[in-house]
Amino acid sequence: MLNNLSPNPVLITGATGTLGQAFRRVCRIRGLHAVALDRAALDIADAISIDQALRQYQPWALVNAAGYVRVDDAETDAARCHRENTTGPRLLADACAAHGVQLLTFSSDLVFDGQQATPYLESDLARPLNAYGRSKLLAEEAVLARLPSALVVRTSAFFSAWDAHNFVHHALSAARRGEPFAAADDLFISPTYVPDLVNTALDLLLDGAHGRWHLANQGTYSWVELARLALRVAGLDEAAVQARPAASFGWAARRPRYSVLGSTHGPLLPDVESGLHRHLEDEHLLSLPHPPAILVG
Repeated sequence: MLNNLSPNPVLITGATGTLGQAFRRVCRIRGLHAVALDRAALDIADAISIDQALRQYQPWALVNAAGYVRVDDAETDAARCHRENTTGPRLLADACAAHGVQLLTFSSDLVFDGQQATPYLESDLARPLNAYGRSKLLAEEAVLARLPSALVVRTSAFFSAWDAHNFVHHALSAARRGEPFAAADDLFISPTYVPDLVNTALDLLLDGAHGRWHLANQGTYSWVELARLALRVAGLDEAAVQARPAASFGWAARRPRYSVLGSTHGPLLPDVESGLHRHLEDEHLLSLPHPPAILVG
């Protein structure tokens, strides 16, 4: 186990994405020495680029926060999705094994087919319905085959005030503009508050955890229920949320009806409503003329 006093950095890929930015922020708050690189500085699907970065920065751990995230586009862009989500993690695992570096990489609830009616555990059979989910499952298998000490975190349905690219932000924004907001009422997920995810994933990395772990906040919600809860916590009119079946959105990729994540390790993150309250507190702080360096998180 290494600790946050290590002189070597945590190396973070995908510096400009949701997870990459969150890891940078949390590492700074926690006093963890970290270096975050964008694709121009580290292309995770290029073995030479990876090797150069590992030699230059000499990290004790690498957090892979890069990847292809457009679930529907992946159905017609499968080669690029595979490059970013499968080839990249595989090459990172090879390089981390060669350099003696710990690896944390992320997977998804979309590796499951949704046939269960109880939360999926790490040991449950993965059977993805779409190209994105397949790319993530292939990555899990490749990473753990090459680097059994790797930490693979499956997670789901991000939200936080730290960037605008999430469902909760869009639901709140629509309600504040007085506009209706449509959401699926027949798909069930376990929403994940990004600061909780990142802090817990870092704890696991520091503790030397390995294998597959499920990290999501506690609670089972349809997308409609999540939107309504967010508006209720914010004191907004829940009537702005319109319930629709998933089939009416015309998504190219099939989604599992139920992809709630549980864990054999027990509840590691707090409940979803706690995350929503902190989301709103951070929203307020970020709206100030001079936001504080440390947010609620």
